[in-house]
Amino acid sequence: MKAAPKRRLSRSADRRKVATLRERLYEAEETLRAIRGGEVDAVVVSGKLGDQVFTLEGAGHAYRMLIESMNEGALTLTADTTILYANQCFAGMVKYPLEQVIGSSFLRFLSVEDRGAFKPLLTRSRETGTKLQALLVGSDDSKVPAQISTRAMARNGSSRATLGMVVTDMTEGRRTEELLRELTHRVVQVQESERGRVALELHDNITQLLCAVLFRSQALVGLLSGSAGPGKQEAIKLREMLGETANEVERISNNLTPHVLNQLGLTGVLREARAEFAMLTGIAVTLTCVPLTAQLPAETELALYRIVQEALGNVSKHAGANNVALRLGHQGAFVRLTIHDDGVGFNQDLLPAMRKQKGGLGLHSMRERATYLGGSLRIKSSRRAGTEIEVLIPTPS
Repeated sequence: MKAAPKRRLSRSADRRKVATLRERLYEAEETLRAIRGGEVDAVVVSGKLGDQVFTLEGAGHAYRMLIESMNEGALTLTADTTILYANQCFAGMVKYPLEQVIGSSFLRFLSVEDRGAFKPLLTRSRETGTKLQALLVGSDDSKVPAQISTRAMARNGSSRATLGMVVTDMTEGRRTEELLRELTHRVVQVQESERGRVALELHDNITQLLCAVLFRSQALVGLLSGSAGPGKQEAIKLREMLGETANEVERISNNLTPHVLNQLGLTGVLREARAEFAMLTGIAVTLTCVPLTAQLPAETELALYRIVQEALGNVSKHAGANNVALRLGHQGAFVRLTIHDDGVGFNQDLLPAMRKQKGGLGLHSMRERATYLGGSLRIKSSRRAGTEIEVLIPTPS
């Protein structure tokens, strides 16, 4: 009976300890809430070494509210990629709780392929802002295409270097690009279909009518064979003009739809294009074709032919060149086409503005033809140094 008071005292002490722990937990939660809400600029922590003051850089409430309301991820990193701060938007991108993001290495949220490219980015960021296209990996292994922009932040007396980072979700942008590319491809298909229809009309109707008139004019010249007057001379001129017109219509028809592409192949069509261009413009064209190890799909051959057509058209209109060099060959797993002229060239910084002009649609069409086939088109030019266009398209495996 005498032990009961001791048990009551023990239970009472336990209740006081629990109450104290709850109070301390509540204070800690309130402190964290205040820090996250930007309500405090510094925290004083008591320890064995006495009171220590930890300042919270950039803890202005208005600034934090702005960062948290962004539709882009915002982070602060140390030089070794440790995340000091991240907003809720970035945590949503990678599908992790915010408390698991802060304190982690940023490399944790990058795809394996992009981690190697990110490290050199940190070094360059200390001197100037840099950008990188990369894939973020979410907690569910989902992949998010993103653009990462980094810039060194002012130290403000701090001994450690930090980097500011903005991460933009490019999912919608990529989807829009794909839709635009698909739309461009559909437009190109419609163009090719319409070219084929017009070429057929020219070949089956106009060319046949011209040939019929040409035969009648030849007959007229025969009837006037005994005459040496002006009538016969006019008939001969008419016959010659009709012959030239028929040939020109046939040339236009072939350019609209190169039927010989199926018969002669890409190399044969390029030879004809070279000869025709040199004859019409007086510009010398050299053609080098390295034998291809694999037969290219018809769509690839047509795309390369159209790119050559468009490039040669630009040379005749704008380049002021005397010589053009065409080269077709292999580069690894790609077929490589280059068109180089020795003309006046242009400032590549003006290329975006040129694409908006009427003449820039050709450059856009060339690039889209290559991109749709999984390839690329690169333009290298400078004032008075000519222009080179390089096209790389994957060969069939």
